[in-house]
Amino acid sequence: MNNNMSVISKKAQIGKNVSIGPYSIIEDNVIIGDNTKIDSHTIIKEYTEVGSNCNIFSHCVIGEIPQDKKYNGEKSKLVIGNNNTIREFCTLNRGTEESGITKIGNNCLFMAYVHVAHDCYLKNDIILANGVQLGGHVTIDNYGIIGGMTPVH
Repeated sequence: MNNNMSVISKKAQIGKNVSIGPYSIIEDNVIIGDNTKIDSHTIIKEYTEVGSNCNIFSHCVIGEIPQDKKYNGEKSKLVIGNNNTIREFCTLNRGTEESGITKIGNNCLFMAYVHVAHDCYLKNDIILANGVQLGGHVTIDNYGIIGGMTPVH
């Protein structure tokens, strides 16, 4: 259920039964799959795709431009699969010119304060515990688990 305290672009594609909490912002060129729940104060930036049955908790920034000095404003994407849980204060960035995409598979759990940087490729059934920080160009295979407060670069 959407409310009048969130800002949702008319150019965003919102699936069926999507819940968007108050004070959230959904920008242009965003795709959100069916049955996804987005809590309050979350921002989903342009060129981001979120699959179905995802649960994004409050205060996340999803699809922001890369934190990379080589990024020059080129169009890039963040693609998130289905059945993912993204807890509070996570930041997930788009790709850079090198690959053009940051990609996250299905059935992943990102606990609070996780950061996934540009051009990362995360497969399926991954758990990133609280405070895990992935630098750019990290690949994690199926069923990977990374303990809390671990940087990976």
